[in-house]
Amino acid sequence: MYKKLIEAALEAREHAYVPYSGFKVGSAVLMEDDSIFSGCNIENASYGATNCAERTAIFNAVSHGHQKIKAIAVVGDIQNFTYPCGICRQVIVEFAESKEIPIIIIKSKEEYIVKTMEDILPGAFTKIDLDKEKEVKNV
Repeated sequence: MYKKLIEAALEAREHAYVPYSGFKVGSAVLMEDDSIFSGCNIENASYGATNCAERTAIFNAVSHGHQKIKAIAVVGDIQNFTYPCGICRQVIVEFAESKEIPIIIIKSKEEYIVKTMEDILPGAFTKIDLDKEKEVKNV
């Protein structure tokens, strides 16, 4: 079921621009229409300007008119499972179809684990929370 998404993330990892850390990361997102967009991490000498693979993949999808993620895959260190960082988790939840979307954390084509958004970011602050704030102000 996740084969194409895993392959896209592994391929994207090979394009990572990591002259400072040497730590390659690749990601791929499955969107609402079953299209897949990938991305890699892109470092910068000004570290704050670095972009993670997950955000690159999501921004790639959004720039092509897609806004609902059905699943996301990420691969970093192929000896260990590399989870999305906190900023990426927040960006994923912004575009997640639901809190139950699969987060596929990869070591290889054959070795991966599947978590949900709720597993990796319980109690996430989302646009729903902002809507609740608006409702309170309008009462």
